Amino acid sequence: MKIATWNLNSIRAREVRLLDWLSRAAPDVVCLQETKVTEEQFPFDAIKERGYHAAVYGQKTYNGVALLSRDSAEDVTVGFGDEVDDPQARCISALIQGIRFISVYVPNGENVDSEKYVYKQAWLSRLFKYLERVRTSATPLMISGDFNIAPHEDDVANIEQWSGTVLFNPEMTAVMKQLQDSGLHDVFRIHQKGVGLYSWWDYRQLGFPKNQGLRIDHILATPDLAGRTTTATVDRNERKGSKPSDHAPVIAELTWP
Repeated sequence: MKIATWNLNSIRAREVRLLDWLSRAAPDVVCLQETKVTEEQFPFDAIKERGYHAAVYGQKTYNGVALLSRDSAEDVTVGFGDEVDDPQARCISALIQGIRFISVYVPNGENVDSEKYVYKQAWLSRLFKYLERVRTSATPLMISGDFNIAPHEDDVANIEQWSGTVLFNPEMTAVMKQLQDSGLHDVFRIHQKGVGLYSWWDYRQLGFPKNQGLRIDHILATPDLAGRTTTATVDRNERKGSKPSDHAPVIAELTWP
């Protein structure tokens, strides 16, 4: 089974690129973020023509998450199911082939002195409570997406530039450690140990050609799934060419069932 996560930075702008990539890469499950369209605007028919079902939690202009899968999705839920009134579409979950897949778009936070960073902190706290509710010993779980957090110095090209920002600071790296300590393994780092391996590059200042990036897109899995993974890569080719997203797909393969 091939799993991927990809922040498209607008499915309208990247629809042709996504469809071509689906045909070429042939993933079984794709977690999408920043689709930036409502459900009514989502290209369900074009996705179906490529052989995929789509479960979508949309929002006009901002945010938006989706799950694409070759097999149909069951028990689809959106949001955290708590009592917080939050209009931002940032989490969708479904059962696919007996695995609980969750696609998340964690808030960026803008800067550490802003209300948006306070929202990011609160959102992450809600995420932990949500995971406590949905995790069961009987159902393997994989949560993937744009976490807007670089877990370690090895995941940051320019420490001086990014240290203390909303993407890389002690509090945020502690969040990623807490997720891993809870039993969610960083699948990419199981298979890739080197430095200079990133999933996001700024459009400005030749970020991608200079490989001045961050690894902020992650696939985390419970031990029963993580132990079955065989490879994990970043598809850098999708950051090249005309009008790419600023993120590249992160891909993992596992033997399942």
